[in-house]
Formats: sequence, C-alpha cells, structure tokens
Amino acid sequence: MSMSASTPPASTPNTSSPSPIVLANGDGELWWGGAVADGMAMPFGAAGTAHRDLATNAGFAHQAADGANQSAPVLVSNRGRVVWSERPFTFTIRPEELTFEAGIDGATIEISQASEPSLRGAFLEATRHFPPTGATPAIELFTGPQYNTWIEMPWTPNQEAVLAYARRILDSGLPPGVLMIDDNWAPDFGDWQFDTRRFPDAAAMVTELHSLGFHVMVWIVPFVSPDSAIFRDLAARDLLLKDHSGAVAIRQWWNGHSAVLDVTNPATIDYLDGVLRTLMTTTGIDGFKFDAGDLRDYVIGDQHANGSLPADPAQAWALFGATFGFNEFRASWKVGGQALAQRLHDKPTTWEALRSLIPEGIAQGLTGHAFICPDMIGGGDVGAFAAGAEIDQEQFVRYAQVAALFPMTQFSLSPARVLDPDHLTAVKVALDLRALLLPEILDLVEHAARTGEPILRPLAYHYPGLEHVNDQFLLGEDILVAPVQTKGATERRVVIPPGQWRAIEQHSETHVPDGETHLPGNGVLSNTIVTLPVTLTTLPTYRRIG
Repeated sequence: MSMSASTPPASTPNTSSPSPIVLANGDGELWWGGAVADGMAMPFGAAGTAHRDLATNAGFAHQAADGANQSAPVLVSNRGRVVWSERPFTFTIRPEELTFEAGIDGATIEISQASEPSLRGAFLEATRHFPPTGATPAIELFTGPQYNTWIEMPWTPNQEAVLAYARRILDSGLPPGVLMIDDNWAPDFGDWQFDTRRFPDAAAMVTELHSLGFHVMVWIVPFVSPDSAIFRDLAARDLLLKDHSGAVAIRQWWNGHSAVLDVTNPATIDYLDGVLRTLMTTTGIDGFKFDAGDLRDYVIGDQHANGSLPADPAQAWALFGATFGFNEFRASWKVGGQALAQRLHDKPTTWEALRSLIPEGIAQGLTGHAFICPDMIGGGDVGAFAAGAEIDQEQFVRYAQVAALFPMTQFSLSPARVLDPDHLTAVKVALDLRALLLPEILDLVEHAARTGEPILRPLAYHYPGLEHVNDQFLLGEDILVAPVQTKGATERRVVIPPGQWRAIEQHSETHVPDGETHLPGNGVLSNTIVTLPVTLTTLPTYRRIG
C-alpha cells in the first residue's frame, strides 16, 4: 500500500539571518534541488563540489547564457532535511558540508527537518512552501502525444505545411494529440495574430486539425520587435521592461534583439490576456507554448513594475501561463505545485543528452514540477536535422522509449519521414506500452494535483539506499521503468527494489501486463539486480504486486 501523502509534521524550522550559513552533512546525506539543468550531478554531496547562484543561474553545470530550465529555491535531502528561501540564494555543496549565502536582496534561508527522515519526507515537508493547486494542465497533454512543428519547419510554418504534418502523423499510424505551431506563425514578435500571407485562413486550418483529432497550440515569447507599431504602442502605454537607466530595455535572444514585456505589471498581463483570449476565440486554438521567460532574459538592475530580480518576471510569466489549461514551459522560477506543463530544456541529438532525461526529470519532480515532459524526441537541436544530416535511428528509438513513459511525451521530427520500418515499429511499440499504462499515469496526474507528489520519482523516494540509481525511475510507487540508453546495447542491468515485482511483457504487436518476460521461476523478483537481454523494442518495465 502507498504511504499517506499528507505532509509529515516538521520540527521547528531554523530560520537563518542573511549571513552565510555552513550546514554539516549527515552521514550519507545527499541532496537534490536548485536548477533542473544540474540533474546529472544530483544527488549532490557524494563527491566533488556543486555550486549554483539561483539569482542569475550561474553554476557549475551550465552558465547563465545556457539557461537552467526550471529552478526553485529549495533543496531536499535523503535524511529529511529541507532548505528553503522565498528569494534566490547561492549554495555550494561538498561531501562534508553545504554553504548558503543570501542573494542580493537579502534572502532569509529556512532549514527544517521532516519527521520522516527520508527523501519523501523531505519533499512532503517542502511542499508547504509550494502547495499543490488541485488543478492539472489540460488532460489532453497527457492522453496523446504532443507534436511540435519546430524541427520539421523551423521558422517556416505555414497553413499547408502544418496540415500536411498532421496528416503524415496519422498516415504513419501514430495517434493524434496536441499539435504545437512553433516560431514564426505571426507577422512579428509581439504581434499575436496569424500572418495571413502564410496562414490565409487560420480558423479553417484549426477546424480541420480539430476534425483530425488534434488540439492546437501556438508558440509565444514575451518579446516585442523594437521597430514595429506594436512596440511603439506598448512603449507609450508603459508596458515594456525598462533597464537600469529607465530606458526601454532591448535584449539579445536567439532570434535577435527585442524589447521585453514587463509581465510583473498587472496592466501588461491584462493586455496580453485580452489579446491571447481574443485569438483563441477568433481562430479556435486551444492554448499556448510559452517560450523564453528565462532568468537570462533579465539582468539585475532592471526596473520592473513589481520585483527587483530576474526571478520576478520569470515567475510572473509562468504564473500567467498557468491561467491557460493548454500551456507549456521549458523555463520557470519558483512555481512548484502549479498546473504547468514543464518541458526539459532543448537537447542535442546525442546519447549523453538522452541519458540526461531521467536525472533531470527526477530533479523537476523534486523541485515541485510534477507535470513534466522530456524535450522533443531525438532532440530539439534544429541544426542536427538540417538537410543531408544523418539520423541516428537507434538513438531516436531509445529516446522515444524514455519519453513514452514520462508523464508527457513530445515529437517534432516526423518519425515516419526518418525511420525505417523496424525503427518505426519500435517507436509504436513504446507508444503501445504508454497506452496500456495510461490509466495509471492519469491517476498519478490527479494524485499530483492533490498532493504535489511527483509522477516520475527516483527509486530513493520509496527505497532508501538506492539514491545513486539515476538511469531508472518509478511512475508513482508501483511501476518501475529501466529504459535502454546505450548505443548498440545487447543487455540491460536493472536494479529491482524490495517488494515483489513482475515484468510487463512486451511484443512487437501487443503488451501483456504482468507477464514473465526475462524473469526466472514464477516471474517474481525482489531486491536484486538482473541483467536482461535487450532488442530494439525492449523497454524494461515492472509492476509491483502484492
């Protein structure tokens, strides 16, 4: 039976002054938290040094210019300890100790101890700082795959190409889902309407996509082209971010230089909400992919209507997005417990990037972001898929297998266009397994909305002593997933936790639950390590029984 999801009572918190704090590590104490981009280095404290400035996202794994995906001012340990601040702080973690320093605005750091001295106890204690809202993102983001146009038509979406993309998905035997029209569907940044030169009848297009079984989202960013009529209007209405001098700030981002909406200003939010909901009414689209809004898009000294640090507009952008059921974010600050679809940062098309998905997914959950999605299957690096580029079909399949059992899964590169029949079949097998387990995934989605508990969990969340297993994960408490993540693998080592576990059998056409594939005797395993032979379609998955 699952343990109670209620928050264990904690001891009286130790609230520090803004001065630096040194906290000794307990015996075998390990830590998770801060920035999701550091997931591969978690748990912190086993060896080496981890450092992160949460105010600017400067850190040992990624510099500020690289972005740090979701981040939060929280650390949780496997000994039930929690470090929290309402404001950004800097931390350094070594095997023997943690050092914390208040941020530029004098953050107060709180240290508390859960009554349950475990990773799960620490997380549940932490949720009092980011309680769940009871809501979920649109359930359609979970029930079918997401399909983003980015890789297939970077900066070049048009009505005909989008419809062809949707039809190709269905013709290949993949199910419909949520279709996201990415960058350059509008005439200009900040002009949130379809460009009629490329989308002559957007409403008709959306109607047809709906008839094919798709929901439709479009990409937006908080940037405004500085040489546009929209810019002049918004500047006159004082809705744009100002820099330290009081002039309208112009920021460099991946598409050039733009002004930035001051989303900490309620008047800006009212304006943007009106524009976007009018677009939904006139075209029938269902929601928005909220891109950018990174800490790197702001600098200390910016003049916000409310707030003083880059974290403030980053948080405001995400909280605004949470007012839409169909939403997606790949960057945010301190929005644990919110009904937000949180995608991992764009990944290169490498095996190392594939192996980062599970550790970063674990980090997302342990910082309060339950409704998570890996990056686009195969990777989101558009340059790697340029004309003539060689596609690593095996990497694409193994990526799809990991993604298939995340809470959400997302394609961009069209599988049928780049995969041979055997590799395409392997992707469909993974999606079949997801379909089999979808009722349980949806139950976990609702559980996360009520309790805040992660959907995707590290083994150590329920089984202390397995803290260093970061290439497997649990869905809830009862499903164990151990995807193959090595090129050319013919076998897979799987750690089986205590309890009784039985494999979910896999075949090329069907998935039979509670089978006995690869298991000795009666097919039941407990607290052991097994080495399995694997083929292209193998996705080792186990169910806890008894």
